[in-house]
Amino acid sequence: MSLGRNATLNTGASIPLVGLGTWQGRENAIKDAVKVALKAGYRHIDTAWIYGNEKEVGEALKESNVPREELFITTKLWNNSHRPEDVLPALEVSLKNLGLDYIDLYLMHWPIAFKSGPVPLVKDEEGKVLLEDVEVIETYKAMEDLIATGKTKAIGVSNFTVKSLEKLLEVAKIVPAANQVELHPENPQWELLEYCNSKGIHLTAYCPLGSSDSLLIKRDEVTKIAEKHNSSNASVLIAWGVQRGTSVIPKSVTESRIVSNFKDTVLDEEDLKVLKGLTEGKASHRYCEPLTMWGIEVFNN
Repeated sequence: MSLGRNATLNTGASIPLVGLGTWQGRENAIKDAVKVALKAGYRHIDTAWIYGNEKEVGEALKESNVPREELFITTKLWNNSHRPEDVLPALEVSLKNLGLDYIDLYLMHWPIAFKSGPVPLVKDEEGKVLLEDVEVIETYKAMEDLIATGKTKAIGVSNFTVKSLEKLLEVAKIVPAANQVELHPENPQWELLEYCNSKGIHLTAYCPLGSSDSLLIKRDEVTKIAEKHNSSNASVLIAWGVQRGTSVIPKSVTESRIVSNFKDTVLDEEDLKVLKGLTEGKASHRYCEPLTMWGIEVFNN
């Protein structure tokens, strides 16, 4: 296992700290990417119904012949299935796509309820996203009921802030096992990390390298640290996340990068200080912003 590290969820399950993300993977490329990752030693694979690649992921899992008990598979409930009666059927669709009997971690993808139905996102004539009048807690309660079915070992959330977690925890019977959010040195979310640690909620970092066209991975500060350790810029950013105790799910469909991302890099205190300085006294930067995508405010609630 890369860096020799796993984390323990509040369920007692072990989650590998370096996984493969599959968001925005090229069509027909994800299957090969997952097979390469599993061969390289990855055991944590992250997908979602909305990515449209669960079937490819499932085919790769089957063909790789890695024992199911060695794998940690995460997928996610999309925003159009937030009505309580839609939650279990949505999970069952994902299970069928993946060819699995159970998921290790099932996440509520966003704290937003889109209009229910088969269409992932529906807009009105003015281009405004249509929403469903369903509270987050109603959806989460239905997710809590999934545990008894055995079809998911754990449940959690994604893109939740401290405030949205506080509101959820006021009534939740099951503390989310994880919260998957955008984390990298330009968006470190230290307050969220501290809060989740205090509540036993594991953080998973998506976009740990920034976005595919971001300048983060090309920053001089990152390059200098990589050169110091004879490593890659991506490995530096992955190590930063792992050394904070978060799991990270860098995405790639390029074999050499998938393999390289799994190699060990250990940052020293000076490296961590430099990376922390990227946002000290400055505004953090998100590459995935729902206000831009959908005109919906999520992170300043």
